[in-house]
Amino acid sequence: MNAYCIKTIYRLLLLSIFLMTACSSKIQPIPSSKASLGYVTQVTQDLRSLPPPKEKIVLTIYKFKDQTGQYKENTGITYSTAVTQGATAMLIKALKEAGNGQWFTVLERESIANLLNERKIIQQTRQQYSGDKPAPSLPPLLYSPLILEGGVISYQSNSLTGGFGAKYLGVGGDTEFQRDSVSIYLRTVSVQNGQILQSVDTTKTIFSIKVDLSVFKFVALKDLLEVETGFTSNEPAQLAVLEAIEKAVHTTIIDGVLQGLWQFKDPQQAEAIVANYKQEKSTDNVPYTPPVFDTEAHTVTQ
Repeated sequence: MNAYCIKTIYRLLLLSIFLMTACSSKIQPIPSSKASLGYVTQVTQDLRSLPPPKEKIVLTIYKFKDQTGQYKENTGITYSTAVTQGATAMLIKALKEAGNGQWFTVLERESIANLLNERKIIQQTRQQYSGDKPAPSLPPLLYSPLILEGGVISYQSNSLTGGFGAKYLGVGGDTEFQRDSVSIYLRTVSVQNGQILQSVDTTKTIFSIKVDLSVFKFVALKDLLEVETGFTSNEPAQLAVLEAIEKAVHTTIIDGVLQGLWQFKDPQQAEAIVANYKQEKSTDNVPYTPPVFDTEAHTVTQ
């Protein structure tokens, strides 16, 4: 190879680097999407389509937090939690969407200090502008007869893992999957006497899958063909938490009707929903059988 060819290749490389640098902001393997209004889970529509209550329920939420204390695995960030820290906001959203906003009046208590400070500022400002006259007072804060308590109580990672792979003459592929689960508890407490009126729990599984395909083969004596491709699909953990919370709110409403805590405006309209809940509750309560490890054969049996 002469000097002219080397210079030509060098110039082409420089030109390629320049073009890639100039167009790097426009190169997107997967086009970005517009911001949406929020997640819609498999339970969202069931929650929104609930018939209206006989009377709207006023309740309070102080904190619905992550109680697992679990952190993400295989991450360079030491204090990155495995469970979202915004469960309170998710619970409030689910309550406001129940029956398209007809079921609950939710009172702000998570940031009660900010609310009280703002009311204090308003009262002081009114006093300054009123002079010697008494300043008009703000209306009192609403209070509720019920408090919702609970939180995310469990996050089990790698509860089920597996995979399959095969290769023949340098051509093959493999797949791996992993199942995690998140559980929440939600209880309804009476403010009047402190009695726990309800306690419901829900669990949502989280699936992750990885697929790889590869070719490593000589197509001629000195010609080697090597191709690798694949993809991974990870269900967002926060979406699983949201769905579990929505399911807990849906269950709380139906269970409260059965206990006589509140009523539907039209009981006949909700007969099918109540019947489905009873059937689901009777079929889901299956006792858990832990896997037994065979020390001789090194297999797990269920």
